[in-house]
Amino acid sequence: PLSQLRFDPNNPRPWGLQVQRRIFRKEERSTWQEIPRDSSGWVSQFGELRGIDDLKPSRRIELLPYFVAQTERYPAEEGNPYQTGRDDKITGGLDAKFGLGSDFSLDLTINPDFGQVEADPSQVNLTAFETFFAEKRPFFIEGKDILELRLAPAITGGHFTRDLLFYSRRIGRQPQHSPDLADGEYASVPDQTSILGAAKLTGKTAGGLSVGILESVTAREQADISGPDGERRETVEPLTNYFVGRITQDMREGGTVIGGMLTSTVRRIEDDYLRFLSRQAWAGGTDLQHYFLDRDWRIDVKLLGSHLRGDSEAILAAQTSSARYYQRPDNTQASVDSTATTLNGHAGSVMLTRTGNNTNVRGQLSLAWRSPGFEINDLGFMRRADEINNSGWLSYVKRNPFGIFNNWQLNSNYWLDWDFGGTLLRKAVNVNTNGQFRSQDGFYLSASRTFDQVSNTELRGGPSSLWPGSWDFSANLNSDQRRPVHLRLGGWVDMHDDDRKDEWQVSATVVWQPSNWLRLSATPRYTHNLDEMQYVGTEDFDGDDRYVFGNIDQYTASLTTRVDLNITANLTVQYYGSPFVSAGAYDGFKHITDPHADQYRDRFAEYDDDQITRSDGLYEVDENLDGTVDYAFGDPAFNVRDFNSNLVVRWEYRLGSTFYLVWSQGRSDFVNDGTFDLASDIETLFGVEPHNVFLAKINIWLSL
Repeated sequence: PLSQLRFDPNNPRPWGLQVQRRIFRKEERSTWQEIPRDSSGWVSQFGELRGIDDLKPSRRIELLPYFVAQTERYPAEEGNPYQTGRDDKITGGLDAKFGLGSDFSLDLTINPDFGQVEADPSQVNLTAFETFFAEKRPFFIEGKDILELRLAPAITGGHFTRDLLFYSRRIGRQPQHSPDLADGEYASVPDQTSILGAAKLTGKTAGGLSVGILESVTAREQADISGPDGERRETVEPLTNYFVGRITQDMREGGTVIGGMLTSTVRRIEDDYLRFLSRQAWAGGTDLQHYFLDRDWRIDVKLLGSHLRGDSEAILAAQTSSARYYQRPDNTQASVDSTATTLNGHAGSVMLTRTGNNTNVRGQLSLAWRSPGFEINDLGFMRRADEINNSGWLSYVKRNPFGIFNNWQLNSNYWLDWDFGGTLLRKAVNVNTNGQFRSQDGFYLSASRTFDQVSNTELRGGPSSLWPGSWDFSANLNSDQRRPVHLRLGGWVDMHDDDRKDEWQVSATVVWQPSNWLRLSATPRYTHNLDEMQYVGTEDFDGDDRYVFGNIDQYTASLTTRVDLNITANLTVQYYGSPFVSAGAYDGFKHITDPHADQYRDRFAEYDDDQITRSDGLYEVDENLDGTVDYAFGDPAFNVRDFNSNLVVRWEYRLGSTFYLVWSQGRSDFVNDGTFDLASDIETLFGVEPHNVFLAKINIWLSL
């Protein structure tokens, strides 16, 4: 067991130790070192184990070669040489771990395979912003905390709290270029960018210096294209190098921590059609965490900067992306420079928190900002720049049992957002409460009010616009988790002023654990979105932009099921399956006329029956009624039907060595209809020919 721990045999030190006994049927926990419920911290309050001397550390050299045999079955496409209905391949790679002295470890991976990783959940994204997906690949999950830097970790939420300086899903991403195909041509485009190799150095010295370094190279990916004129290849993702470096230094026994981080993306762009990608992207900064007044208060400070370099096409794409929309006609703080070859920006946050170690009252005030030119999406994650966010929360908590409660908490929050031109974008307040009853049942209730707000993004590059406020309510109830069957019920409703929008969702999670070796869960979810201002497109009318919106009536249903079967300690079976259907029908089309009119209904004009007609999947608009079509747009109605599933059998046939059998199945269907019929949609979904992937993977653990 000591082979997995880092220690210095020449400098014996006390070992931190905690012993815990948890009796789940009583929801009871006992610890060797008492940690009061009203205290903060966990590891910092462990006891000490002394007298462990004369230990010889392991050499800590571990090799884990793997081999994969894979076959795919999918619907064949007549005439397409790349869609024959079957693909087979055998691949291999290597993972390795090396101990560097007593403090550091070096992890290496060559041609890693993540075939046993669960598929991402299906979603329909009708916004201008990217969807965030959690990391699930083991190489990037292990030790990720040391490489993580959230740009504004305010507990209150807000636009910035999910922003990450390093978002590991960028490494191995889907290729960003789609080939232009001539008539009669077919293409085989890789689903993901191959990771040629990656190295990760992590560790912490006895003096409190933590270091994390990640270096990765992804392949130049090419699409195979075949057509009447022969075969050719076209690059869809250039050879790219990614670097992440993070250091932190503990002082005052952890009472003060200072750190720094740097990320770098460098692409080798050799084809003119890839000039929309930046050649170099750098981001980094410094952070400070400082406890004071007997650790009852904490201040967090982050200061960051970014530098993007590339051809003018790449910098123009960054300037006009949904993160900043420099092209807005009323943008006073930034403007488009089509000749620029660099883009620079800064960001940061300041947060003061009362941790509440010695009181029931806790709170926080925070300020965060992103300058218009701040850009980290080559290796980080950020939805919006050009914004300043001020937020705060105040909480009263009872951690120890009283009355009918085991614990109870009441919170209040506020948010204020501005852009760098000084426009107040959003004002919002929230009150929520959560707790647990003596019966071990729990609850959460929340109510929020967002006042009339200004958006710089709803018109997708058009001028800013004024939108009605809203009320949001949510509730969750969960039953005693000690029971073999326990439930979690939840729901929320979003109601906008002036009858602009009504959206609600209900969900439930049912968990059945009939024994220690079997656990089953199911989560059905149903959402209805009725919004009369869903963006459809921007059209040109005699040199003027028409920002077209429509009424959307959208229904979404999904069911996520999981089965965890532990046959023995070394043989497990896991299943994940999730059918998903969503349909959106549109009518009531309109265009923006005065985006800041005092009255909501004066901000747009709805087309009447004489102005708009539907023909061959298009809506044709004769806005001035002169008998000539002024512009047209496609029917935005949709039916999305998806099913993703993974069945993984994992057998640790020898210590550290594993054998996997995996069956993944995907079904996908899209039609331009908009009619929602759950029974019919499910029947249609499972009538679609599936894409099946079968693989066998073996890892062989070698410790030298």
